[in-house]
Amino acid sequence: MIQRARLLEPGEDLNTEILEVLNRDPVVNCFLYSRLKPLFKNTLDSRKSIKNLIGGDLWLYERDGQLDAICYAGANLVPTAANAAAIESFAQRAKRAGRYSSSIVGPQESVLELWQRLVGLWGPARAVRERQPLLAIDHRPGVLSDVSVRRVEPVEIIELLPASVAMFTEELGISPLGGDGGALYRAKLAELIANGSVFARFENGEVIFKCEFGAISPSACQIQGVWTRNDRRGKGIGTAGLARVVEMALDIAPVVCLYVNDFNFAARRSYEKIGFREVGAFASVLF
Repeated sequence: MIQRARLLEPGEDLNTEILEVLNRDPVVNCFLYSRLKPLFKNTLDSRKSIKNLIGGDLWLYERDGQLDAICYAGANLVPTAANAAAIESFAQRAKRAGRYSSSIVGPQESVLELWQRLVGLWGPARAVRERQPLLAIDHRPGVLSDVSVRRVEPVEIIELLPASVAMFTEELGISPLGGDGGALYRAKLAELIANGSVFARFENGEVIFKCEFGAISPSACQIQGVWTRNDRRGKGIGTAGLARVVEMALDIAPVVCLYVNDFNFAARRSYEKIGFREVGAFASVLF
C-alpha cells in the first residue's frame, strides 16, 4: 500500500529534515529552497499559516518514519527528485486536490511520471516540454561580459515591461497580461525589481537585453527570463549580457544555473560559450 503524502502543518519543526531532502541536489532544488526559505526564517510561534508563508502547500512523503521526498503545491507544482512510491503518493494527493497550479515543473523523471498519472484528470496540457537541460557554471565566464548591463531601477518598470511581456509570450506561448490587464504580472515584476533581481541593457530608453535572478539559495542562483530584442539577436548581445549577469550572480552564490528548452539551439550555443555545462534535466507541463 502506498503511503499517503500529507501536508506540512503549522507548528511542525521539520526544517532539518526538509533541508536534508533539498541538499541531496542543491542545484536542482534551488527553486524549491527559494520558495521554502520563509519556513527557515520564521519561528514556530510566528508560523500561523504555511500557505500564507510560502504561497502554497508543502506535501510530505515519509518512508519508515523518515521524510523521503517533498512537493511544493502552489502556482507551480514542484516535486523533488522522488522514487516511484513518492510520485504515486503525490499524484494521489493532486487528484484529490484538483488542479490549481499553472504548471508542473522540476526534475525530468519526476515531472513526467507525475504527469503520466495526472493527465486524465489535469489534462489536457497546453504544452509539455519533455526535456529542458539544466545547465550550471561555477567559474568566471569564458567570454567578455557587457558592462553596460545593470540592475533595473523601480522607476524603469515602464521601459522594462514590454521586454518582459515579449519574453513571457515567446517562452510560454501566452501573454501574461490576462484578464486583469496585467496587474498581477506587473506587481510580480515590480517585486523582482525591488529585490534587485532584474538586469537589463538599455539603448535610447529601450531594453535590448534582460534577465532575472529567479531563485537564490546558499548553494546556487537560478537565472530565468533571458531575452534579447528580436532585431538584435545573433550579434553576441545576449551572450555578453548573460555573462555579465553570471559574474554578478557568482558574487552571491557558488553556482549559477538555468534550464533551457532542448530545441533552443541558439541559446544553448550561447550558454556553452559562456561556460555552462549540463548537470541534469528538467521537464515542464504547462496549462
